Amino acid sequence: MKKLSSQETVSILEVLEGRFQEIKERFPDLNWTDLRLKLEQNPDKLRSLYEMEETGGDPDLLEYNKDVDEFIFCDFSKESPKGRRSLCYDKKALESRKKFKPADNAQDVASRMGVDLMNEEDYRKLQSYGEFDTKTSSWLETPENIRKLGGAIFGDFRYGKVFIYHNGAESYYAARGFRGILKL
Repeated sequence: MKKLSSQETVSILEVLEGRFQEIKERFPDLNWTDLRLKLEQNPDKLRSLYEMEETGGDPDLLEYNKDVDEFIFCDFSKESPKGRRSLCYDKKALESRKKFKPADNAQDVASRMGVDLMNEEDYRKLQSYGEFDTKTSSWLETPENIRKLGGAIFGDFRYGKVFIYHNGAESYYAARGFRGILKL
């Protein structure tokens, strides 16, 4: 990944600070100064957050693990990030398609961004803060036993409930993307 320019760095820090201030009540023991310092000390992670923002993810703080001093960010966009849709699940799935291949796959895009796909537990935690993916769906980190059988899982929110479904990993839809998770 290329380094952020000073303007890009200032821009993403301003965005993240604004979002942090809006959710401050969720993290009463944290302050922006400490989080900003940790972000500035980890330029690769800051770059990943910038990529999340640029692809429509609206990254924000999901959780703070006090025991290990770890900040966990994820995509808080109302719908699956627009710049990361129409992707099959992983490289194996992409290679298995004979016709009408998507441009890429979720696992590789996430890896290039320096993030992981959100897992089911993180997805349910995100959904506890609002209603996300009411018109879209998001690929989720798939357990190996499901992936070995050719499947992959995704989640969405319909009828007032979080649903976790399965699909063939090679499938892709204009309304399905992925949500990233970043640990700092």
